[in-house]
Amino acid sequence: MTADDTGSGADATPHPLAVRLEQLILGAERRYTPFQAARTAGVSMELATRFWRAMGFADVGQAKAFTEADVLALRRLAGLVEAGLLSEAMAVQVARSTGQTTARLAEWQIDSFLEGLTDPPEPGMTRTEVTYPIIELLLPELEEFLVYVWRRQLSASAGRVVQAADDEEMVDRRLCVGFADLVGFTRLTRRMEEEELGELVEAFETTAADLVAARGGRLIKTLGDEVLYAADDASVAAEIALRLIETMANDETMPELRVGIAFGTVTTRMGDVFGTTVNLASRLTSIAPRDAVLVDSAFAEELIRHGEAPASEAEAAEAAATAEKEGEEPPTYRFALQPMWQRPVRGLGVVEPWLLTRRDVPSS
Repeated sequence: MTADDTGSGADATPHPLAVRLEQLILGAERRYTPFQAARTAGVSMELATRFWRAMGFADVGQAKAFTEADVLALRRLAGLVEAGLLSEAMAVQVARSTGQTTARLAEWQIDSFLEGLTDPPEPGMTRTEVTYPIIELLLPELEEFLVYVWRRQLSASAGRVVQAADDEEMVDRRLCVGFADLVGFTRLTRRMEEEELGELVEAFETTAADLVAARGGRLIKTLGDEVLYAADDASVAAEIALRLIETMANDETMPELRVGIAFGTVTTRMGDVFGTTVNLASRLTSIAPRDAVLVDSAFAEELIRHGEAPASEAEAAEAAATAEKEGEEPPTYRFALQPMWQRPVRGLGVVEPWLLTRRDVPSS
């Protein structure tokens, strides 16, 4: 069953190639109506419907839309609930998060591969004639790669959880959260052609994703002209923010960028982050100067506490003078913090932003 199936569409005569593609990808023919699939899996129709909708599948009436794989998936989810490993609500969340993530991935892959790889190799061939053999070749490789990446990400996420200080921190954790936002994006949408705008957004998201990953952060989501990332360490979050500013500034095709970072308790759900800390980072981004990084006082305190930034330049100078007097190496700081005017922020009261800059030359 596909996410595009509807009650009326299931009765219509499908395109012959669509049928062949479905059998190729699913590895089986449609055999069961929803009721038959649920009964064969030993699951109530109500629960089966909840699972299917959570995965993003449309209602199909009583058309034969399910395969043996659909029955097996129902058995597995229901089995996890029966064994007490997952609550019913959690099983539905598993179905929803998996469905949403893979739906976006599948849409991107089809759009990208078929657009880039189905130019007819010979005159007279249609894209339809090329689609089947390409998917046939790509399917096993992409499937193995998907499982590999998922296992690597699961390993990294599990490692972060077991390092949490206590059980509450596994869900409500203290993280550094950063928003990076392209300046004047709305005006750009009115001036640029759709294809140009798409290329700009893709370049921005790709650059941001690479920088966040390379420096040890986690990309939470992209929103076209904005990216949201998180990091456990304040110095990592700061380095990512400044690298983003520096990289975009060196690209003449890119608009200016502004970044806001906050540190505090964050609630994580289905790969996303929520809470006052996230809202504060977003507000700091909206008031940040162009090509600049604003951080909240909690984040500034983290950098100062770990010796990554001085509380003030006067303190840095005093520490350097003391070290020289005693014949020791002066302390080195990667970042500088400049307090800005306190200001009211809608929904969050009065905040004290700090301007984050770099004190040394960035290494390659």
